[in-house]
Amino acid sequence: MSHCFFALYLKTASICDSFTQTLILTEPCQLNKRCNMQLCGIDFGNILGASGVQGFFGEGWWFHNIYKMLWRKQFDFSGMTFVSKTVTLRQRKGNVKGFLPSWARIDFFSGHMLNAMGLPNRGIETIVTENEWQKRTKPFMISIASVEPITEKRLEELSEIILCLKMFQKGFRAPFGLQINLSCPNTGHNLSEVINESEEALIRASFLNVPLMPKYSIASAPIQAIMELNKNPFCHGICVSNTLPFGFEGIDWQKVLGTKVSPLARLGGGGLSGKTLCPLVCEWIVRLSDAGFTKPINGGGGILCAQDVKRYHKAGASSVFLGSGATLRPWRVQEIIRCANSLTWR
Repeated sequence: MSHCFFALYLKTASICDSFTQTLILTEPCQLNKRCNMQLCGIDFGNILGASGVQGFFGEGWWFHNIYKMLWRKQFDFSGMTFVSKTVTLRQRKGNVKGFLPSWARIDFFSGHMLNAMGLPNRGIETIVTENEWQKRTKPFMISIASVEPITEKRLEELSEIILCLKMFQKGFRAPFGLQINLSCPNTGHNLSEVINESEEALIRASFLNVPLMPKYSIASAPIQAIMELNKNPFCHGICVSNTLPFGFEGIDWQKVLGTKVSPLARLGGGGLSGKTLCPLVCEWIVRLSDAGFTKPINGGGGILCAQDVKRYHKAGASSVFLGSGATLRPWRVQEIIRCANSLTWR
């Protein structure tokens, strides 16, 4: 898809979408007193970026330049806490090749994305030695993941990541937290096994003495298992939900993507983000809260408009994160951020 055609396609989608929202949205966001999400006394704000939505350092992605030309004021991440793209111990090529997304399927009109990026990155040591994280002046999150095939090796990998960060920690100007990705559907792991590693992973990560926020998917995180974190002194909050793996039983895939066979089957199937996730994740948060979970919940998935932010607020989240909306509804980024920052969160 050429850049010009891509821009025209997006502009058409935004016009159609704006007309639909005029019919749907009847309650504007009202400014209230802010009560930002704090972890270990550090203010991480009311809205975070999904890991990687702004790249590894906040540099963004090539198509963001097109978004900025089309929606200069609307496509602006000001007011949102930065979260890095997920980093592993060693370099990973993932499935991303060139500009054309052979590793993704994007439908702007229905508001869905299916991706199988596979956590491409240059490895923690290479990235941290670029000194970009160290220059940041406001609290932010670094997203990390272990990708070794067996539990013992994954925990060893995590320990090495933590040790690498510890070596450079004194050079950071701003406080940071760790978002430990325990739920990526594109690494080929049995996610139930990865969830069971949470306690040991948190113990090892506590060596850094920074806020720790494991990230889960509602597809692989039973309420009972997450409740165990309620009494874990090293868990300072949770992030939910990561993308949902293709085939997840809670989704009518024929209705959402028009097929029962993943168009990314050759890459493992991929993970779904977008509109369908919002009600599913909100319902999961309600059930977790009803079960007695008291730690902060950073909720996200399918936030495409201000009304979706309010749904997470009503469900009991402590803050939200913006991911797919930044790609699927770029003209709404500031609207979503302003709404999140106008609400009083639990």
